[in-house]
Amino acid sequence: MNELRDDPEVLYGAAIALLIVVALTPAVGGMARLLGVVDAPDERRLNRRPIPRLGGLAIFLGIVVPALAFLDLTGEMRGILLGVAVACVVGAVDDFRGLAPLPKLAGQVVAASIPTAFGVWIDHFTFPFVGAVDLPGWVGVPTTVIWIVAVMNMVNFLDGLDGLAAGVCGIAGITFAVIALSLGKVDAAVLSAIVAGACAGFLRHNFFPARIFMGDSGALVLGFTLAAVSVVGLLKTASTVVLFLPLLVLAVPIIDTSFVVAKRLKYRQPISSADRSHLHHRFINIGFSQRRAALTMWAWTATLGAAALATRFIPFRQGGRWHAWETVAVAAIALVALAFSVYIVYLLEIVKLGNPRVRRRVAEREAQQRRTA
Repeated sequence: MNELRDDPEVLYGAAIALLIVVALTPAVGGMARLLGVVDAPDERRLNRRPIPRLGGLAIFLGIVVPALAFLDLTGEMRGILLGVAVACVVGAVDDFRGLAPLPKLAGQVVAASIPTAFGVWIDHFTFPFVGAVDLPGWVGVPTTVIWIVAVMNMVNFLDGLDGLAAGVCGIAGITFAVIALSLGKVDAAVLSAIVAGACAGFLRHNFFPARIFMGDSGALVLGFTLAAVSVVGLLKTASTVVLFLPLLVLAVPIIDTSFVVAKRLKYRQPISSADRSHLHHRFINIGFSQRRAALTMWAWTATLGAAALATRFIPFRQGGRWHAWETVAVAAIALVALAFSVYIVYLLEIVKLGNPRVRRRVAEREAQQRRTA
């Protein structure tokens, strides 16, 4: 709380982002309809009527306007905002015209490379039992670009259910903001809070039943911003524990992408091909409603975020000594997150294969989707 009193820009930025996105999203949706930029129902999509996309334009403005007001734009943050703009353009072009995988990837690499020119790259890691290890630019810069591009695509993959990506990114933004503020990274905290506010505002129009989709323009903007802010706000620290927090907070899109990519590689399909093997599709296949599936994945993300916050704030190891009760508390929170994760994987990967009734329900639902298509 003391940090918020000292740096109220964190709350102001989030509130302004929320209001901008709430106000602009209907206008963006109307423009998308006029331009014909809509997602029509098909056998892969879950919507049953045409829904405008391009909601990412409202998210982009909701992030950029308060960022220009509250961030120091003389260094790293300038590079991040320039990269966000390029990511938005790449996504918007894909929403309008559709980009082939290679040009789209090239645009993402260009966007991810811009912050590195302003010093946003991982110049050292702090490994357990090893300590800080400096990374030369020829290692740190491409590693950072790969990380940013990977998270952009993870969020894009996750954006297949009403409110899912916005909710997950909002929870991640809140978690990053709290951790970055505790580390004294005020600009990173403000930008993370702005992302959370923008996501909350977009959910006003995107939660089931959605009236607009964020499209690639929104998914790439959110993925880019979270990845970049995790570098400047968390990874470039001397803390060993903080090294793992971005992976924990973003575990849901990471797991979703890992399952999808592994399946496509197994069946020798292009990684960029579209299918119904994402986690949210699996939820629908076992009988979850869109609302219930999104809320379940939000809760999963929240438990992982709570584990990250507990790891950061509960002093289980200080002065080279382990503290018993604090360690028990962190372990208990971590076990809850682990149990939730195991439950999700069991529910989606084992139950539907081992339970004949669930398997029959999945087959009936797939047959019904083929008939309605």
